[in-house]
Amino acid sequence: MTVTPVETSFSSAGSRCAAWHLTAASDALAGHRGRPCVVMAHGFGATRDSGLLPFAQRFAAAGCDVLLFDYRGFGTSDGTTDPALAHDVHHLRHRADYHAAIAHARTLPGVDRERIVLWGSSYSGGHVVPVAARDGRVAAVISQGAAMDGLGALWAVARHAGPGGLLALTGHGLRDLAGALLRRPPHRIGVYGPPGSAAAITAPDAEAGYSSITGPSFRNTVRARAALRIPVNRPVTAAPRLRAPMLVVVAARDSIAPPAAARRAAARAGAGAEVLELPCGHFDIYTGAPFERSVAAQVDFLTRTLSPAPAGT
Repeated sequence: MTVTPVETSFSSAGSRCAAWHLTAASDALAGHRGRPCVVMAHGFGATRDSGLLPFAQRFAAAGCDVLLFDYRGFGTSDGTTDPALAHDVHHLRHRADYHAAIAHARTLPGVDRERIVLWGSSYSGGHVVPVAARDGRVAAVISQGAAMDGLGALWAVARHAGPGGLLALTGHGLRDLAGALLRRPPHRIGVYGPPGSAAAITAPDAEAGYSSITGPSFRNTVRARAALRIPVNRPVTAAPRLRAPMLVVVAARDSIAPPAAARRAAARAGAGAEVLELPCGHFDIYTGAPFERSVAAQVDFLTRTLSPAPAGT
């Protein structure tokens, strides 16, 4: 059964974040306090209309509400014309948006405030770990193809682009920062591009991979300063503080988000984690057989983890 997404929005630091709300198509997971809700957002520079709706539809069919949102400055959220927000990948800002989305999800009609699930993929697959650890009430976490350690991701960039490419990327970031001090327009690079191009992600499969999932609201542009933040974004360090059960889906041939870091995060998770390894690349997980295997495991995890509490508890 296909659920029609309903437009909604919520405020994060005074800006409107646009979102879709999918109401559960089944009462399979409904309890006396309501239905669980999965809160979802995308990865590096991507938008809610870029390959996430098929996951959301499966979760809704299984009995979960879903709140799928765009970060400030991306997609149809506010800030896309604000130089301070527009297409600026900032892990701390994205995490703040997740916290605002959780607060909004807990107000949705029929949603059980104590059964909120965080879902992330790629860059957001890392965000969900520190966000859940800080929130402390999240019922479960799903992380797929996750960027869990920016230092490892930086080495991946160096491996594909070479030392010269890494230096050039750093130069673009510094140029953007210097321009801001001089009140110049933002300096931008591509989110993705072919090897050797001026883009944040230039792995051999990046161009085809992004092109295969991106929706109409996606723009292949990012403030160059975002590249300078990558090495300090290290969600793996928050894993020991996580108190919610977690499912980690690892793309074993991932060329963008190092699989070893995702495995380390799972091993360090405070409440323990289940790991599903798929023999595929970073973008394969959104389509075809890898998608089917991943989403089936995720639905099974949600069904087992979110069993409603008996009345009176």
